[in-house]
Amino acid sequence: MGISKLVKSVLVGVCSTAMVAGLSACGTTDETDESASPKGNASIVDSVKKDDKIAAMLPDSIKKDGKFTVGVSPDYAPAEFLDKDGKTPIGYDMDVAKALSAVFGLKFDPTAADFDSIMPGIGSKYDVGISGFTMNQSRKDAAEFVSFLNIGASFVVQKGNPKKLTVDNLCGHTVAVQTSTVHETTVKDLNSQCVAAGKKAIEIQPMKEQTVVATNVATGKADAFCADSTVSGYAVKQNGNQLELMGKAFNMTPEAVVVQKGDMQTAGAVRAALQKLMDDGTYAKILKSWGNEAGAVKQAKINDYTDIK
Repeated sequence: MGISKLVKSVLVGVCSTAMVAGLSACGTTDETDESASPKGNASIVDSVKKDDKIAAMLPDSIKKDGKFTVGVSPDYAPAEFLDKDGKTPIGYDMDVAKALSAVFGLKFDPTAADFDSIMPGIGSKYDVGISGFTMNQSRKDAAEFVSFLNIGASFVVQKGNPKKLTVDNLCGHTVAVQTSTVHETTVKDLNSQCVAAGKKAIEIQPMKEQTVVATNVATGKADAFCADSTVSGYAVKQNGNQLELMGKAFNMTPEAVVVQKGDMQTAGAVRAALQKLMDDGTYAKILKSWGNEAGAVKQAKINDYTDIK
């Protein structure tokens, strides 16, 4: 069903960013599905070699310890989540980050953190942030963004959509979201529209971890959740007996590597490394292995807000 003009005006430009549905979050098992850890990814990423010219573009402050330290919140499958060992971050973001490290000739050092603490720590705790960050106007002054993927947003409901929900009739229902994400802002704005129209307010259910967000919908504690399209689709794939998508993805928005504000040297090096991975086919192979090739782009860009309204 289409999005009404009223609701669409709220959603445009607000919808992607942050962390989402884990493997066991909605299911009845704590085991990772075999399909969640594609075979062959190691060979894809391990084949990437250092590019001396691009490596030289990085500032010495990053290169001096021999590591490329990436801030990540590993609860956002399929972008970043923990492997079966419970400690190794995997996912398409992690494959891209590891490949970037290889281009720079540095050791890949993923450092786990709460999502909302990553951006403030870039430049001190982390060299960059790669954790499902999407670009939007409200973040424009907080950091530099090097985009490498297009993703959208979507809502997820219980299997069969028992309450017959659409984007147009969420007023009076409970919607779960991960805190400090654009999706939280999206739902808050939708709620404001409900109140302004004299309808029942949306009961917003903010959670720190997307795994809990998804579980709450699967168990009936919430009626729906809003998350990145990649995350929503993956949650449904892993838990198809409990969850389903509510309509189609909307508002495609760039996902990006986050660099410290004003550090254009690092941003330029990251852009060059991403472009190399795109041009030599590594990037496409990584996305395909995680079933996310639909969001592939041909060029990595720095702070390109052209299509964000």
